Amino acid sequence: MRVAIIHDFLNQYGGAEKVLEAFHEIWPNAPVYTLFYDKDLMPKSFSNWDIRVSPIQNLPFGKKKYRWYLPLMPAAIERFNLKNYDLIISSCSAYSKGVIVQPRTIHICYCHTPTRYLWQDTFEYIENLQGGEKVVRKILSPLLTYLRIWDYNAAQRPDYFLTNSKNVARKIKKYYHRDSEVIYPPVETEKFYISKDIEDYFLIISRLRPYKKIDLAIKAFNKLKLPLKIIGSGQSRGLKKIAKKNIEFLGFVSEKKKAEYLSHCQALIYPQDEDFGITAVEAMASGRPVIAYKAGGALETVIEGETGIFFENQTWQSLVSTILKFKSEDFDSNKIKNYAEKFSKERFKREIFEFVRKKYEK
Repeated sequence: MRVAIIHDFLNQYGGAEKVLEAFHEIWPNAPVYTLFYDKDLMPKSFSNWDIRVSPIQNLPFGKKKYRWYLPLMPAAIERFNLKNYDLIISSCSAYSKGVIVQPRTIHICYCHTPTRYLWQDTFEYIENLQGGEKVVRKILSPLLTYLRIWDYNAAQRPDYFLTNSKNVARKIKKYYHRDSEVIYPPVETEKFYISKDIEDYFLIISRLRPYKKIDLAIKAFNKLKLPLKIIGSGQSRGLKKIAKKNIEFLGFVSEKKKAEYLSHCQALIYPQDEDFGITAVEAMASGRPVIAYKAGGALETVIEGETGIFFENQTWQSLVSTILKFKSEDFDSNKIKNYAEKFSKERFKREIFEFVRKKYEK
């Protein structure tokens, strides 16, 4: 079986890229097609892969200012010649579902979410463009309708849809009118461990983007005056301006250091509405509870009173009220970690391979 893997962009390392890694472990000889690849921003292990990029890679600032080329991305993804493959696996949150395949080829799309800036987050996306990206605002707005039409039509091309949560399955049905099957994404639970030494700090691990609602957590901890450590890179300048001395920005840290911080924290603070949320499961794999906003993927991963607690409203006041009720000793670290194992990478790879086998043998 000749297999190719399609992934939107390789310019950041997050949950979607961990799914891609798992696909590549199942099919290590499969080439990975992507619109562009910035090797400086990706793990070194990716440099050993057969990665094939679109012409956007070679355009001026194609990797750094990729939003300039949004109108070209549909055509770029359709240019990939995939006629020699029996199976296409697309790892998609934007364009990769739109590849053109032969009638005999099976195309399975693992959809992380319908394209955010075209559907649920359109207005926030435009409003939060910063610096030079503001130039895109004038160009992007008139093109959104065209891009939505293409995106919807592209979503009709895969033979089968898989997705990471019931939460996203509902969005796929709403925006694309497609049914999908849920296979929870892979979490490398074996890399995380329980520590007997629990320190007094709370922890956030997140890209520092507006929709992650890190500002909400900062306002809450400014009020509480409790220690908060924030791991992650991105738009940090404004966040640092409003943060008091009890809040520490650690920036990017290694996977080893991340596991260490998780194992020693009081709890992971999770103020955002995520499609799934791998970080919450990583915290639970460390035996630590999660204090999460009661929405999105957290409703499928966090068990109230057993692996964490929820705050009802996405406000700093609601988060403060919930933290004041939180007691670390109310949670059993071993039970939390055992629960997290249901999201392991080996489970993911097994379920994906079995799904592909059934569809291919039809």
